[in-house]
This record gives sequence, C-alpha cells and structure tokens, in this order.
Amino acid sequence: MTAKIAYDDVEAGTELPARSFPVTRATLVRYAGASGDFNPIHWNEKFAVAVGLPDVIAHGMFTMAEAIRVVTDWAGDPAAVVEYGVRFTKPVVVPNDDTGALIEVSAKVAAKLDDRRVRVDLTATSAGQKVLGMSRAVVQLA
Repeated sequence: MTAKIAYDDVEAGTELPARSFPVTRATLVRYAGASGDFNPIHWNEKFAVAVGLPDVIAHGMFTMAEAIRVVTDWAGDPAAVVEYGVRFTKPVVVPNDDTGALIEVSAKVAAKLDDRRVRVDLTATSAGQKVLGMSRAVVQLA
C-alpha cells in the first residue's frame, strides 16, 4: 500500500480534515485488554483520585493513537507515517457517565520535506485543554 495523497497536491498550510473521537470508560477497558495496560488510573476512579488525578484518565498511548488517525485517514495508508512523536501535556479525563470525553484533533501540513515527505503538525484537545504537545508526524506521500 502507498499513500493516496500526491506530494505535488499539497502545500505547507494544507489542512487535514479534523475529527473528534469519543472516549468512554468502556473504551478504556477495551484498550486496557488489547494493550495489556491495566493501570488502575485508567479504570478505577477511587484509585485515580487517591493518587492526585481529577478522575480516571485515558491511556497516553491511546490518546496518541487516536490523534494519528487524522493523518492515516488523510494519507490513505497507515504505513505512510514514517515518524510520529508527541509530548503528553494534559490527561484526557474520562468521567463515568453516558458521555465520557471527546478528543478533538486537527492537523495541517507544516512543511514539505525531501523525498516526497511532509511534516504534519497535529493539535489534540479535550475539554478545551491541549492534551498533546509537539505532536508531529512525517508522512511519505505518493
């Protein structure tokens, strides 16, 4: 598979379609089972509060994975992402209700690089707070 977006069709400043990702406690339990990360801060409210958190929080790697979906969906091929890194700035707090939390992600092409690659900068927020900092991906385009 290869990226479906052509390098010549994008410029610095090109915006990718933004997306929102809902997160509930059930989502976190499923992710814990798939990842093997059963840290109680991700499912036990009493424990999370006891260690100083406002409530249960989403796994950082889950948050990171949801954010990069904006880029992989745009590129048309997950393998087109050749580098990806973030800084975790705030946790995604997931209340125990019918709504949960929402991770909102936007992205834009920040720079065109050599070898038909682009750097994409992402912005991920939840409850009005930036949850990922320095979120950047390098994408190999067609």
